[in-house]
Amino acid sequence: MTSSNSSYAAICQRIDAAGRSAGHSAGLLAVSKLQPAAAIRTLAGLGQRRFGENYVQEALAKQRELADLALEWHLIGPLQSNKCRDVATHFDWLESLDREKLVAPLNQHRGAGRPPLNVLIQVNIDDEAGKAGCAPDAIARLAALVAQAPRLQLRGLMAIPQPHPDFARRRAAFRRMRDLFDALRSDHACADTLSLGMSDDFELAIAEGATQVRIGTALFGERQKDEGRGEKGKATGGR
Repeated sequence: MTSSNSSYAAICQRIDAAGRSAGHSAGLLAVSKLQPAAAIRTLAGLGQRRFGENYVQEALAKQRELADLALEWHLIGPLQSNKCRDVATHFDWLESLDREKLVAPLNQHRGAGRPPLNVLIQVNIDDEAGKAGCAPDAIARLAALVAQAPRLQLRGLMAIPQPHPDFARRRAAFRRMRDLFDALRSDHACADTLSLGMSDDFELAIAEGATQVRIGTALFGERQKDEGRGEKGKATGGR
């Protein structure tokens, strides 16, 4: 078994085991930012179909190179206003909606011949300065706007809790997100996705309610540094 085979199989087994313990299933989003298209193709050959990218232009280049594969593309990095057309046109999911002004252009540019763009609202759950995501008290308003947009589909919440070395503090953040997710679902039955957890804490996230985990390093190995490529000082969506 190759290194890619063994890493992918091991991660999938751990996700399945964590889901069984938690009493619910969880899906894997492979975070492929700064990874070559060839690495994505290899993982796709093992059965992975969902890939998360942070940078729109990098993702578009990979999509062109991998156009022969039936893949599902998620934007998990901060979205700039001038990229709304590209995201609405070329992605299946946006996991990082955090501002009201993005809703209208995303809806406008989503082609009528495609299914609605799946949307997760990103929450800055630890109120970190410089990190993308809306405040918890802004979720209801954003969710209502997405629900009213015919070319968008509200699917749930995403967060990147502070990577504190004390896992009890991470657990507390995950639990706060689960409470927010439950509140969202009480008003929007279509909300079915809580995207939490990365390479070093995904099992804890699943135990606290995550239905999707975002894993990059544990699948692909260390990536190139991405200094200067994200929006100013904002944390990106997976590791």
